[in-house]
Amino acid sequence: MEIFIARQPIFNRSKKLFGYELLHRSNRDNVFPGTDGDRATSKLLVNTFLNIGLGTLVSSKWAFINFTEEHLLEKTALNLPSDKVIVEVLEYVPPTPAIIEACTELKKKGYILALDDFVFADGLEPLVELADIIKIDFQELSRDEVQEETRRLTNKKVQLLAEKIETYAQFDAAWKMGFHFFQGYFFSQPEMLKKKAIPSAKIVLLDLLAEVNKKDFNLEKIEKIILPDVSLSYKLLRYINSAYYYLLNEVTSIKHALVYLGESGVRQFVSLVATSQLSADKPYELIRTSITRARLCELLADCSDQNYDSSEMFLMGLFSLLGAMLDMPMAEIMERLPLPVDIKKALVDQSGPFYPYLATIIAYENGDWQSCQNLLETISVSPKEMLQAYMDSLTWTDKLTNEKTA
Repeated sequence: MEIFIARQPIFNRSKKLFGYELLHRSNRDNVFPGTDGDRATSKLLVNTFLNIGLGTLVSSKWAFINFTEEHLLEKTALNLPSDKVIVEVLEYVPPTPAIIEACTELKKKGYILALDDFVFADGLEPLVELADIIKIDFQELSRDEVQEETRRLTNKKVQLLAEKIETYAQFDAAWKMGFHFFQGYFFSQPEMLKKKAIPSAKIVLLDLLAEVNKKDFNLEKIEKIILPDVSLSYKLLRYINSAYYYLLNEVTSIKHALVYLGESGVRQFVSLVATSQLSADKPYELIRTSITRARLCELLADCSDQNYDSSEMFLMGLFSLLGAMLDMPMAEIMERLPLPVDIKKALVDQSGPFYPYLATIIAYENGDWQSCQNLLETISVSPKEMLQAYMDSLTWTDKLTNEKTA
């Protein structure tokens, strides 16, 4: 049985990343394998802490991990770091005296407790009193039902987390209701509040993207663009001298850096910096997701036997969230950029030979494992290769963003 590990971001009220919920899935179903939550949790913990490493998945943020009744009674969570892991009690765990005792011990040991998919019911009061965070599903409950749940919890010493927030409208609704945390991919959607002009600073960045992606690439012209820009020059030198390239001697010349990177490398660097600045007024997870997608597209292309240009696949992944960055339809953005036709087809029409790679990544992000499995077969990539590529992409993104190059 092949294993997938995925994460879903959780934000605070300022749209800053708070943590990730970690999920484990078999490639054979879109639920925990055999509906055996205990087996799934065991494999999740083993895969995360022994084989992959918690830092790879969540970096320095909190890891929300689901726990079943059996694992709470077995005190499995006590083997995990209380300063990294939030113990998420699944909704079907009964509030028996033994469970209350186990949760009380966790609290005494300094663990944060969260209640998953909460709906108030008789007998849950003892768990509510122990909980630090209560998660409410925005897709399962109506707005009136959500408000009723929040009303019941008004005087409790808990923070509320809105689950399955997929649009900015849902984020705004939950924010106004007083929720403290928000889980979902709302940040990857355009706000589309109104028709608005692109700020001049972003037009400059789009023009730079257009220049660097032209077929008649001119390295001297790119050097003239970068050299007067202190910030861009600094980032280029940080990028070329980062741990990613493992150079024996430090590069101090812009021209030397550009020559070393070559056409493909320069195109990649400028695209990374430009997309980062285009998303400066958005949640930082947006650019992180873009970079992860870019690297993952590149790696999947290398794994596949279809011989597509991995540098073009990189750009497809990197630009896949430009609509959310600019709050514009993707078709309008693509009109400004001289990209290969297969990239434009994938991003605008969700078609063409490149699109299955992007669709695979989106299915993986959303936890749509059946679709992901089918798409992996289409692109001739194994689930094992997918998991390895995903983890490598997270590590690469962390290294790149920690070097402050994007």
